[in-house]
Amino acid sequence: MNKSLRYIALLAILPLFTAGLGTDYVSEAEALKSQGVGTSKYGSQTDVCGLQLCSEIPGGKAAWMAEQKTSTTPADAPETQMTDEDHDSKMTDADLGSELRLSRANVPAEIPMHKGYYNGGDVYFIVTDSSDPTHADVITENQGWKVELAPLLKNTPADALSKIFVFTNGVEGDGIHGFQGEVFTSTPAQPDVYSALTSHVHATWTQEATPRVLDSESAIMEAADNGEISLAELEVVLNMPQIIWPEGQMIVKEDKTLTDETPYGGGQVLEIDTEEMTVTFVAHRGWGPDGRTIYYIVTDATPSGPAGMMGVVSSPTSASLIANSAAVDLYQFKNGLKSTGPLGFQPGIAAGAPGDDNYSPMWRIFMIGWDNPDQAQLLETIDDINAYREAGLIDIGIARPMDSDHIVNCPFIDPFQ
Repeated sequence: MNKSLRYIALLAILPLFTAGLGTDYVSEAEALKSQGVGTSKYGSQTDVCGLQLCSEIPGGKAAWMAEQKTSTTPADAPETQMTDEDHDSKMTDADLGSELRLSRANVPAEIPMHKGYYNGGDVYFIVTDSSDPTHADVITENQGWKVELAPLLKNTPADALSKIFVFTNGVEGDGIHGFQGEVFTSTPAQPDVYSALTSHVHATWTQEATPRVLDSESAIMEAADNGEISLAELEVVLNMPQIIWPEGQMIVKEDKTLTDETPYGGGQVLEIDTEEMTVTFVAHRGWGPDGRTIYYIVTDATPSGPAGMMGVVSSPTSASLIANSAAVDLYQFKNGLKSTGPLGFQPGIAAGAPGDDNYSPMWRIFMIGWDNPDQAQLLETIDDINAYREAGLIDIGIARPMDSDHIVNCPFIDPFQ
């Protein structure tokens, strides 16, 4: 069997284009770590879920050593008779070396788009997450693509939300409830107020009114003043990243050929199809808190430097999530085992994943540094991180590229649905 088959696929979970990020930009800070809620492996149909590997302290190595003690495979068994699991259980640091190989690290993810309006112009957007299970289920059924439940989004502060109007009756269309498209109050062209996270106002036509398409906030307010529609605020937060807006659109990658080494730069979108109403993102592979496989896309970030390097929308309003429970911790590595991670090292680890009570698409980035990079081991879970930190082998600091609060909108998705 080819030696390369011994390596389980690994992925750096969050695009953090801060190659110039040094220790000057990393302030030491503690993060609340979450074990997450045990769920089935996400994306297990791909057969690329996590593998516990060796370490020098409890964590990966404990499970690996236990497996070695119970193994009955003869040491001299012909390699051609061994299964992939046998190979994995016999991996050593010498086999792994200082380089980690990835497979299926980047795959295309086709996501349905919806059409709405801003100030009389067209807006095309996607819906990836909902704080409310009812809206998650309704939108999932309507668009035929899963909207993840993200309960923590209900804690989003008002200054990190954009307002949209959602129609509950009137002219039939592509809106969330089957009527006209949503009306937005901002786009990425208004970065000081734009956010992909939206609060909702239900707009309902009265019986006496003649429904028609309203394509701006001013038109809606005029109709409300005339008694044609009633408005009601709703305690629901949706993640609705805009793909096209009147003043622009997300960057489309020039090189659309995906490989396991495809860089994060140059955009996160492969294709925008306004006829079929789909957008194809690059979905990146990563690890959840318990080592499960996840895939994610990237839609927007703050500050502007990392956003520009990734080719996504700059969303300064997200900075207000830095100390808010609507954002979840994600850990990246700034030294250690070399791989295709965002800073050239091992894949990152998220503190929550779809199905967990603490899942959110909004990520607060922490950097892990090995005290002795030459002795670095592969970490896969939050437990691994905690164990190594308690042993004094790693330190953790919050990432502050451009000396600014750093939040990235990375919805976790299933690209194979």
